[in-house]
Parts: sequence; structure tokens; C-alpha cells
Amino acid sequence: MRKLKIGILGATGMVGQNYVKLLQNHPWFKIRFLAASPNSAGKKYAQAVDGRWQMDEPIPKAVKNLIVEDVSQVKKAKQRVDFVFSAFEMSDKQEIRSMEDLYAANGIAVVSNASAHRQTPDVPMLIPEINARHLKVIPTQQKQRGWKKGFIVVKPNCSLQSYLTATYALMKAGYQVKKMIITTLQALSGAGHPGVASLDIADNVLPFINGEEEKSENEPLKILGSIKNNQFQEKKGLKIAAHCNRVPVTDGHLACVSLGFGVKKPSTEQILKIWKNFTAEPQQLKLPSAPTRPIIYLKQENRPQPRKDRNNDKAMALTLGRLRKCRVLDFRFTGLSHNTVRGAAGGGILNAELLYKKNYL
Repeated sequence: MRKLKIGILGATGMVGQNYVKLLQNHPWFKIRFLAASPNSAGKKYAQAVDGRWQMDEPIPKAVKNLIVEDVSQVKKAKQRVDFVFSAFEMSDKQEIRSMEDLYAANGIAVVSNASAHRQTPDVPMLIPEINARHLKVIPTQQKQRGWKKGFIVVKPNCSLQSYLTATYALMKAGYQVKKMIITTLQALSGAGHPGVASLDIADNVLPFINGEEEKSENEPLKILGSIKNNQFQEKKGLKIAAHCNRVPVTDGHLACVSLGFGVKKPSTEQILKIWKNFTAEPQQLKLPSAPTRPIIYLKQENRPQPRKDRNNDKAMALTLGRLRKCRVLDFRFTGLSHNTVRGAAGGGILNAELLYKKNYL
């Protein structure tokens, strides 16, 4: 089969580097365009990331000598790619939003990791195991904006991957979740590079991550919501309280979650059976990046642990443990996902695979 030609916007940052690493042997996609800020433009990729390459393996040979373009060179991208991954790490959300809009307006589909468009009313925010149906909004997005081929799809905040699919599996089985209390223990890599200063995090925990609690409380409502009159309707009747902490772990976001159900409450055995049997469209479509088992439950009382469990099933699985009754709500459990794979570049690639199989790319 012909491989789709792809570009990476923000290719020199941490998320962009993860895309480069994960896409090097992809069966459907091939990197043809790398773009970054004017400071990196005109350099070979190896030169642009010299001294900043943070991956645990060498730069792939196929991209070492690719010339990095200025991200504003949309016409060059249009000549070379079928779609782009957006891995922007800028603080200016409006600038990111404008750049992604520009690519889409020029007929280039944008699969984004950035948060700029997550709450845009006509932009799907995807976890493919949960809300693949939200892709139906894409034609409306194109019509409203006058875009013929281009569109934007985003992935949610990385920490949501640690618990939301497990919660959705219970909802899908007919159990209404009314309340969630979430405490996240988030890895250092989630802050990008150079990230948190060593003297701030060594022998320490930081009980505040700017914007994370708001994302944790708001983004699930869109993901779990429905489509009505070609618009997203947030999930009704669900209240979420989040506490987000930065911890001295390299990779792997851990979440401690308490769930409060409606009138109908599952038993421990029913919850475990639902998680064990849960599959969704990525598994049914056999997407290359999809975990065979989207939810893995470990019976050991001291698991999951980031160092031991973050790489489960291509680092794309959600690993759970410690399911037990909650003395305040109904049940509590611990969840873990790999934040720079499932929660970042790997999640974006899975979104693109779904789009491809659904004939949007």
C-alpha cells in the first residue's frame, strides 16, 4: 500500500521528537516534512536538535538530513504532505490556533497534540477507544469554515489517558458515573524540555501544575459527551474534582481515582469483568498503534508502577490496579499510562490511523 506523506509541526521539541522516533517504521505513514521555529529553519534535522535530542535511541537515519522548514511555510508543506501532526509547544495558544487554522485552510488535515483547539466547538477531541463517533463533526467543521479538504482533530491532555477509558468502559456497560475525584502524580517529561528545575523537584513533589486541574475537570465532559445538531454537547450529570501534582518520575502518569455511581452500582467482580473484556474500534480495526488490550488490570497490591508498567503493550495500554471500595464514594482504583507515548505522540498517531481507516485522510 502507498504510504501517506506526513509532516510534523514543532518537530524539534519533545513531542515532535517522539513523533520522529515512533514514526520511523510506521506501516502507513512516512515523514516528508519537518517544521519548527525560524531558529531551526534551514538546518538539517540532526543539526537542529544537536544537544537537544532527548529520545533513548539515535535520530532515525531517514530524517537526519531532512531540512527543517519554517513552520509558516504552508505552501511548501502542501506540496509535500498528505497531512501533518501538530506538536507545537509554544505558550501562545492563539498563535498555535492561527497556525493550525492556516494549514487546514490550505487543504492540509491537522492531527494536533496542542491544547489550543481542545475546546473549540466544532473540533473533535479524541480518545479513539471512547469517542471515535465524534469524527462525524468533521464535514460540519469544514462547511462552517469554508475548508474543502483540511480539518483539525485534537487529542486531550496526557493525564486523562490514565483513567478515562476505564471510566468510560463502565459507562458503556450501563453504569452511570456521577462523581469523580482524581489525584494525578505526573511525570517530569510532561513538562517538556528543559522542564522543571532539578532543585525544585529533587526530593520533592510540586502540588501545582498550571492549567492541569482545569483540563482534567473540563476535557472529559467533551470527550464523554454527545453530538446534537452537529455540535458537541457536554456530558451532563458528571462532576469532577482534580488534584494534579508533579513528581520525580521520568515517564508515566499515575492517577488515583474515586468513582461515585448513580442508583445502579456494579460489584467488584462486574467491574473487573468489564475492564477485562473491553475493546473498541482501534482493536476491531487492528490499527497499528492500538494496544491489543486497551485496559490491563494487575492483581498485585502494589501495582501499577511507572517504571515497571508504563511500557505495557507498546506503551499504549492503560494499566490499572488496586480496585477496592471507597469510603466516601463507591469505588477507587489506580491507573497508569505512558504520558509521552499514549498521552502524546503515540496518541496522535492512533488518532491519525483511525482517521485513515475511516477515509478522512
